[in-house]
Amino acid sequence: MEYVNLGHTGLKVSRICLGCMTYGSPAQGRLLPGRQAWALNEADSQPFLRQALDFGINFFDTANVYSSGDSERVLGRFLKANTRREAVVIATKVQTLMREEPNGRGLSRKAILFELDESLRRLETDYVDLYQIHRWDYETPIEETLEALHDAIKAGKVRYIGASSTYAWQFAKALYLADRHGWTRFVSMQNHYNLLYREEEREMMGLCQAEGIAVIPWSPLARGRLTRAWQSETTSRSESDAYGNTLYSRTEEADRRVVERLGAVAEKRGIPRAQVALAWLLAKPGVTSPIVGASKPHHLEDAAAALNVRLTHEEMTALEEPYISHPVLGFS
Repeated sequence: MEYVNLGHTGLKVSRICLGCMTYGSPAQGRLLPGRQAWALNEADSQPFLRQALDFGINFFDTANVYSSGDSERVLGRFLKANTRREAVVIATKVQTLMREEPNGRGLSRKAILFELDESLRRLETDYVDLYQIHRWDYETPIEETLEALHDAIKAGKVRYIGASSTYAWQFAKALYLADRHGWTRFVSMQNHYNLLYREEEREMMGLCQAEGIAVIPWSPLARGRLTRAWQSETTSRSESDAYGNTLYSRTEEADRRVVERLGAVAEKRGIPRAQVALAWLLAKPGVTSPIVGASKPHHLEDAAAALNVRLTHEEMTALEEPYISHPVLGFS
């Protein structure tokens, strides 16, 4: 495993981050906030968490909303039983609906401080290494959010703060206001970025490079679409992931050409498509640690192997050439 600094911080993170949205508890009956039909229960999740540690992954990303908190519970119990707290980097998120009540979501001071304590309890830890706003809260002044996050750091409950899927103007505004008021800055951006969705190259990627912000992309394999031939099969996730299916349904012909080009490069090299897709992402300037989900043993095997794949300039060009502009998505 390779380790790099998280942006301009001194924090060392593995170049692969394990995304824990898959772990927690599968939905049963009425879908509660954050429940997914394809999620694995605690017993089925543990082999993948163990595999991540065996590969040297020290960076784990979850969110309070995943499996309505059960993802944090599963991750916290596993890490407490199997490693030392100081050896791992735990990232979680806040903003999304947790309860059907007026203050059951959002980035108000009340919501942040309450949800942080709830996350710490579920994760069985005294602090979170990276606390991220899951999305922008249009109903709360960003100044209130930033000050509350700053206070959480000063209280010793958070080490660093980050954001996920904001527009570049929003992120730039947050960085400016933090500097202006002497509050803690965001150090990372968890955005939607992969071979099938490159709209972040318009503004966000350049902003992050200029400001020394770590980029930790979510959905680096486009919900599995970059791991197999075009529409060759479905999975339990693709069949039930309503949100994911909204991200890649409007430019199908263009996406098919990208997937076919990816397949050609992978076939010529004699390696799985996932390794090529991740190698492309890891080679992009500013990308720190793609957030990889794993529900089969080969998922993390491919992610680790991708670290040793060095694509040529010609291969990078071939992979990028078929892409056309997409609708800007993933901010809700």
